[in-house]
Amino acid sequence: MNMINKAVDKNRSLILEAERYIWNHPETGYKEVETCKYLAEKFEELGYELTYAENVPGFYTLFDTGKKGPTILILGEMDSLIIPTHKECDPKTGAVHACGHNAQSATLLGIAASLKEKGVTDGMCGKIKLCAVPAEEMIEIEYRKELKDQGVIKFYCGKTEFLSRGYFDDVDIAFMVHTARSTFVRLGSIGVVAKKVVYKGLASHAGTSPWLGRNALYAANCGINAANALRETFQESDLIRFHPIITAGGSAVNAIPDQVKVEAFVRGKTFDAIKKANRKINQALIGGALSLNNNIEINDFIASAPLLNDLNLIKVAKEAADIIIPEENFTVNEVIGTGSTDMGDLSCVMPAINLYIAGAGGVSHGDNYQIIDAEKACVKSAKWQIYILKLLLSDNGVRAENIKQMAKIPFASKKEYIDFILSFEESDKGIEYTENGAKINLD
Repeated sequence: MNMINKAVDKNRSLILEAERYIWNHPETGYKEVETCKYLAEKFEELGYELTYAENVPGFYTLFDTGKKGPTILILGEMDSLIIPTHKECDPKTGAVHACGHNAQSATLLGIAASLKEKGVTDGMCGKIKLCAVPAEEMIEIEYRKELKDQGVIKFYCGKTEFLSRGYFDDVDIAFMVHTARSTFVRLGSIGVVAKKVVYKGLASHAGTSPWLGRNALYAANCGINAANALRETFQESDLIRFHPIITAGGSAVNAIPDQVKVEAFVRGKTFDAIKKANRKINQALIGGALSLNNNIEINDFIASAPLLNDLNLIKVAKEAADIIIPEENFTVNEVIGTGSTDMGDLSCVMPAINLYIAGAGGVSHGDNYQIIDAEKACVKSAKWQIYILKLLLSDNGVRAENIKQMAKIPFASKKEYIDFILSFEESDKGIEYTENGAKINLD
């Protein structure tokens, strides 16, 4: 324990400087060019050989203890949110790290530096994979769809994309620590289907001949209101959440809007619950188009899977916290959180855990979010994560191996999981208008 504390404290300035640099250079998902460059240069200065992601920001590297054993993956997310009202957002893009990913990335760098210090990995076996990963926040759906259409990415979130590319094929266990207002873990979190919806009407002069148009904005409003009316039909145990935004509502105030774009999430506790709720919501959205003689295009895809934190990893994390950061009072909240993370995708194919450490202030994803205590958010986080590694990889990695053997993984392989989520992808649901009426293409 003393060796770990000394190693991280020695690299304290490196960690805290990185936290401030990344905070001051926020970039959204699959655009984290400066963040990736900064981190990569620091890693290479430490002597790490990096494998860069092709066509998108991000990289990974291996620290090899030199002894045969499991491979443990630690992740640091690089992307920011967009909150134009935040006083410290980028004035041009509105980007800001209002979820603390800057602290994660700085901590990842601190872990990399501390592992190189003498004695820190004594007694450990196996390999430690450190990964700077893009695009956890599921925003800017239209931009990511363009990347997918161009063949740059297959998946909208970074961990799923990296998983599909084979970057984690050698990994036995994965974990990461997110910044929050207290130090805790939940049992898991809900998954999400992301939606890109286009209502298609007909333009006309809004003053002289509105009757010649078909108002796509009104159709969108009808569809969203119909979906909102479904809320009482969702069972509380399924933790369904539906939240849409209109990203394009028309081009000119004196013209009937002929195209309106909507982005939305449908979240739920299980894949089955998500699928059932999403179908009902699609019916409502299509109904809005039908009611005003519009057409509609709906594109659906899994953004993040439900997260199931491994129960044995929770025990290891608590043991490590009680030893190395006892003052933080790590707690286990036996609930499923109603946020979403692509750590859920990793938990579908390997034992995984998404932990939280104190250090943030304000409202998560809000315009007052800040890292108010970087010592906790970054320095203590690095110590905690290295001690988790120590518990997993000491004694010939027996605890890691036991966790791997006892884990209840939902899917038998990466391929099985990828094929499953690809089956969720649907597009071009719409309405076929004929002389005899309308045919709805829902399935």
